[in-house]
Amino acid sequence: MVKKRTTEDYIIDTIIAITMVCVVVITLYPFLNAFAISFNHSDDTTKGGVTIFPRVFTYKNYELILQNSRIYKAYLITVARTLIGSVTGLYMTGALAFSLAHSQLYNRKIYMTFCLIPMYFGGGLIPFYLLIKQIGLINSFWVYIIPGMVGLWNMLIMRTYFQGIPQALEESAMIDGAHYFDIFFRIIIPISTPIMATIALFIGVSQWNAWFDAAMFITSNQDVKPMQSVLLSIISEASFAEKLAAAGRSSTMSTHMGKGKETNVRSVTMATMIITIVPVICVYPFLQKYFEKGVMIGSIKG
Repeated sequence: MVKKRTTEDYIIDTIIAITMVCVVVITLYPFLNAFAISFNHSDDTTKGGVTIFPRVFTYKNYELILQNSRIYKAYLITVARTLIGSVTGLYMTGALAFSLAHSQLYNRKIYMTFCLIPMYFGGGLIPFYLLIKQIGLINSFWVYIIPGMVGLWNMLIMRTYFQGIPQALEESAMIDGAHYFDIFFRIIIPISTPIMATIALFIGVSQWNAWFDAAMFITSNQDVKPMQSVLLSIISEASFAEKLAAAGRSSTMSTHMGKGKETNVRSVTMATMIITIVPVICVYPFLQKYFEKGVMIGSIKG
């Protein structure tokens, strides 16, 4: 028997629908506004009032960024650090989590204590810099990879997930002669796709957006600068050139950077943001179902 809907039901449904529309508009508007400004002419942008559509369409903001020869090499560096960092981080973090998920591990509580201490107490930036310098990672691509191979927070999430896997699976595999490496790669990883995809998304987004490590540890080797650092420098150059042009101190710089005010700092900044976030937005829908399931399972178990 279908229950007859009352006036209160329609009122509640209307309130929910209005609330969801407001949430969607509030969420999407900043991105649509940035997209519109990134394609809008500089002279028109300075007038304000650009909302979700560019009034005077132009590609000049993106041309200024993409004509920079450093941007393509920086993109390759960023893609490489994201892929390598995600794979190595997923393996090392997963291996540690798999080990600590076993209650029969000798001195497991001591190992867990050593893992938890750095989550609450850090050695500081200067000791960390001296450590990186001592092991020879300054101005090296591997400074992006090695320090972040193990994420302790991600390890705790994966450990909680692994503890929910029936122990009988490992025992049956050991009876058949499998070792722990075989169990990890052939059993644990295939049945842990949700949590693996979730942690891979965490690590990948972190690597893609990272810029502080390059600012701290890459001082002379510009060939290994990631995309974020190069885009930041482009924004800084555009800002500096605009200030000089406004003060009337450098007509040459004004002509080179502004080109008749077809670009300005705000337009370049928005174009930079779009270039940065589009790859992540394209990848996220393919991992969303694993992301939701992995986070929920990892938070409920244990």
